[in-house]
Amino acid sequence: MIPRPAHLARLRELLADSPAVAILGARQVGKTTLARELAASWPGPVTFLDLENPTHAARLAAPPLALEPLTGLVVLDEVQVRPEIFPLLRVLLDRPGPPARFLLLGSASPSLVRNASESLAGRLAFHDLGGLSLREVGPDRLRDLWVRGGFPRSFLAASDERSLRWREDFIRTWLERDLPALGLAIPAATLRRLWSMLAHWHGQLLNASELGRSLGVADTSVRRYLDILEGTFVVHLLQPWHANLGKRQVKSPRIYLTDSGLLHAFFGVADHGALLGHPKVGASWEGFGIATVLDLLGVRPGEAFFWRTQDGAEIDLLVHRGNRRLGFEFKLTTAPRTTRSMHIALQDLDLEEIIVIHAGEGCFPLAEHIRAVALAEAPGALAALG
Repeated sequence: MIPRPAHLARLRELLADSPAVAILGARQVGKTTLARELAASWPGPVTFLDLENPTHAARLAAPPLALEPLTGLVVLDEVQVRPEIFPLLRVLLDRPGPPARFLLLGSASPSLVRNASESLAGRLAFHDLGGLSLREVGPDRLRDLWVRGGFPRSFLAASDERSLRWREDFIRTWLERDLPALGLAIPAATLRRLWSMLAHWHGQLLNASELGRSLGVADTSVRRYLDILEGTFVVHLLQPWHANLGKRQVKSPRIYLTDSGLLHAFFGVADHGALLGHPKVGASWEGFGIATVLDLLGVRPGEAFFWRTQDGAEIDLLVHRGNRRLGFEFKLTTAPRTTRSMHIALQDLDLEEIIVIHAGEGCFPLAEHIRAVALAEAPGALAALG
């Protein structure tokens, strides 16, 4: 097991301030392991209920009788499979005290779980848990993290082949078991085709109409399927930034698979050598770099964008936090250089600086307000920006 101290510290802070905290993230990303680590150091009683475990589910046949007497920390794992429990949780959280703190683990966003947001509004804090990150595994394992992705079992597999097999099994299980458990009646074959298509569109602009034509469905269906993929944390849509510049700017989001390992599973890529020879290797590096920077800076929803004009000027990642605007470019090269596009973005967007994340070594200036940072050295180089 790889320690995740930053996530543990954040959970303790949230539970000190809120009667309930939800850890949200993809299946198998480590939510249960993190919750058990937190429970091991909890000062009072702990009750752990896995709502997919038949024995635990039987205890909740009458939820009020099962939950009302509990004190201390109550962990409800895979809570999205029992959405009817949320109205009861609202009542329990409104009790004086309250006598229990609830830690909810979910593999679907509140928007996909009926009544979740409405029932617990103002009572529930959220903590998003992604896969293992560069700051957790260290720079010596950067290559493995990129190739295998951040799912712990994939990253820690005994070989590249076993890692790839685990990811292929994950995709199949997600489609054939996890999705139906959410009550979403969508043919697994259709969603697999879309997911595979999105892998090959990784880093490109969303075109729902074109995707719909390829799938033989309406673009409205494509958007609904995308909501499901994004709501279960396997796809991320990076929204465009609009500035009042008098220029025609792109308004469609960019598509990324959230985990580089899943992306490579759709490519059938098992190792670093094969990845370097794949035509989508640059897009893979870009998505991996974006995910790493967002984690290092602790970027919240609504703070991350990309920017692109119809004339071709663009910035891969724009972080807008308060009055600060930071631009990031991601280059799979050991010798990064400035481009005309960077200088246009620097001026038009009034950026504090542009940081070029590269695959080589070292951190050094490229021009005024533009510097290069090796991805392996990013945890230290970007620490002051967090």
